Amino acid sequence: MPESLFFGQLCYNQKKTIEALGMEQLSGYIENIIYHNESNHFTVMDLDCNGNLCTVTGNFPALNKGEYITVEGAWVEHPTFGTQMKAHRFTLEIPETDSGVEKYLSSGLIEGIGPKKARVMMDHFGKEVIDIIRYNPDKLTEIPGIGQKTAQRIAESFREQREVMDIVMYLGEFGISTYVAMKVYKVYGEHTISVIKENPYRMVRDVYGIGFKIADEIAIRSGIEPFSPFRVMAGIEFILQECYRNGNTYMEEKELIEKSTRILGVDEQTTTEYLQELTLQAEVRLQNLDGKRVYYPMALFVAEENVAHKLNELRSYDYKDEIINHDSIIADFEKKESIQLDQDQKDAVVSALSSGTVIITGGPGTGKTTIIKCILEIFLSLEYKVALAAPTGRAAKRMTEATGEEAKTLHRLLEYGYGEDDYEQTFERNEENPLEQDLIVIDEASMIDTLLMNHFLKAIAPGTRIILVGDVNQLPSVGPGNVLKDIIDSGVVKVVLLRKIFRQAQESQIVMNAHRINSGDLPIANEEGTDFFMLHAATQEKIRTKIIETCATRLTNYKDYDPFTDIQVITPVKKGPVGVKELNTALQGELNPPSQEKTERKFLNGLFREGDKVMQIKNNYGMKWSDEREGDGEGIFNGDIGRIQSIDESGKKVIVRFDDGKTVVYSFEQMDELVLSYAITVHKSQGSEFNAVVMPIFKGPGMLLNRNLLYTAVTRGKEMVVLIGHKPYLKFMIDNVNVNRRKTGLKERIAHDLWAD
Repeated sequence: MPESLFFGQLCYNQKKTIEALGMEQLSGYIENIIYHNESNHFTVMDLDCNGNLCTVTGNFPALNKGEYITVEGAWVEHPTFGTQMKAHRFTLEIPETDSGVEKYLSSGLIEGIGPKKARVMMDHFGKEVIDIIRYNPDKLTEIPGIGQKTAQRIAESFREQREVMDIVMYLGEFGISTYVAMKVYKVYGEHTISVIKENPYRMVRDVYGIGFKIADEIAIRSGIEPFSPFRVMAGIEFILQECYRNGNTYMEEKELIEKSTRILGVDEQTTTEYLQELTLQAEVRLQNLDGKRVYYPMALFVAEENVAHKLNELRSYDYKDEIINHDSIIADFEKKESIQLDQDQKDAVVSALSSGTVIITGGPGTGKTTIIKCILEIFLSLEYKVALAAPTGRAAKRMTEATGEEAKTLHRLLEYGYGEDDYEQTFERNEENPLEQDLIVIDEASMIDTLLMNHFLKAIAPGTRIILVGDVNQLPSVGPGNVLKDIIDSGVVKVVLLRKIFRQAQESQIVMNAHRINSGDLPIANEEGTDFFMLHAATQEKIRTKIIETCATRLTNYKDYDPFTDIQVITPVKKGPVGVKELNTALQGELNPPSQEKTERKFLNGLFREGDKVMQIKNNYGMKWSDEREGDGEGIFNGDIGRIQSIDESGKKVIVRFDDGKTVVYSFEQMDELVLSYAITVHKSQGSEFNAVVMPIFKGPGMLLNRNLLYTAVTRGKEMVVLIGHKPYLKFMIDNVNVNRRKTGLKERIAHDLWAD
């Protein structure tokens, strides 16, 4: 019998024994750490359970071979690796047998003890050596070669190791994962347990990943009263955090008090008193906007206030020392490019030359790209320093292709980094180290949220010109705020609206239908020679079937489209028959079915197979790539799409070639940065263009299925758009303009420059 099958049989027997006893528990020595992810602590290890070798997976801190551990969890059957214990809880224990103690000491876990020294210590003290290390380390000096300093180092190492494990296990009792527990320990250190026992709600504010519900459960089990000031104030702050989730920057006082009172189960007077206390502590900010009392999370208040003040400062800058002949410069550009700018376009150029801040907006086909190129060439001819940027990597690449000049993501322009915690964004460019350009042009500005806009404007020196280019009819930013629309609606910043649809654009039914949708009219579809189609399907299951058929055969036969590089399915939802998850599984099975010639592997984000279409879902500025044309470089961005070239099990790496020609090697640990991308959400498609877009049209929540979303999806199509679904639901989306209007104060702040006292 092969060795792997032999061990598998032993583990199976162990499993049966545990099932017979009605338990889901394993205890044994760690025989081997097969895999450990430093970022999320996901671990695969072999456990020696009384001579039976079993595979255990779960989130563990850095463990070592030889440690004795008890795990509780569920048995699962992995399609490739067979029977495994998926652990949910664990306890580390000091072994009780002589051989177990020696194995523990020999593991390298305790600094200053190796296998030889462990043998000598066992010979001298026996298994009582653990108690000596813990309670009487000076006695270790009885062993030749161990002095006072070494004895203390051994004791300290043992104490730190046990301290971390005690904290992980203590928090594990409350369902907190090892990954989050280690972050808690990083904040509070040796005082972790005492801090949590006194006031677990501190974690909500101090530790990213700990929400109010987790802290509340710990507090209740620890006997903290429901009316405790710690609890009520933490609960109010938690409820106010809805601003981040809903895209708002503030919450009205009445709503905040009512929700807090209901969710916390306290009376309104108590809520009001502690809300006032939070205000006095400067944890939240009370403001009067449009005659209403509203509360901001402090970070959003500061960001919104800074954005308004900085925009007013920039727009009012006096360029009196500059003498520029606008008419001559525009005429020279028109002659050079053999084009004729209309009056709106000329107005945009003049405004860019004479104003500190300008917004250029308009729908598809109105010449926004032409204007960017024109302004760019004019400023470069005047020997100004210019930078181009966009919120996403794909939008920046489109900008580069359109202008011939390098465009960066906003994060890269601001020299983005991380703080001590990987969620905390930091930027090297700020008030003390501003950007050095004379002009900065930002495309796809509708995607910028309040927090990012604040970081950007903090890095702008007085006198720098800012041009924001975008389409306010697209979806707003994922993050809080509605920055571009608020700036336009303030009536303070110079806005140039491009209205004329140019003749070349008029030949595209996609462009014309986008404008029809924006005007509240149904699109014109299925005309001969058109680039816009509507296929009927009544149910979501039938829509999914027709989407697969369209991607696999119809479009490939109609226009020889490559289903991997030319066609993109865009859907409004993540779940359900036409959600991202199910569509990706179905399209993967149809377009890239399993084969003996293709290696496949299951990672955190699902099953990946050689040949799969994948998308990067976070900006990784340090990710190295190679390109036959450009050589080597760094930086893969959120939204970049490519295909898996190979999955190397022995080397634990995945090679992906992206659509722009860059090849990237991912370690298995980095695969949580990739998802399948046969289908993506409309939000993920922002800033991108695809040759052919396929989109389901179905019945769903009105807050989601609205005109803005449909308009955004349609304008992603460059050569063809195919809508699949039921026409009445298409009309519903077009008529549905009652989108969730975001609660923000930026418009009023800009208009009145409400700089706080």
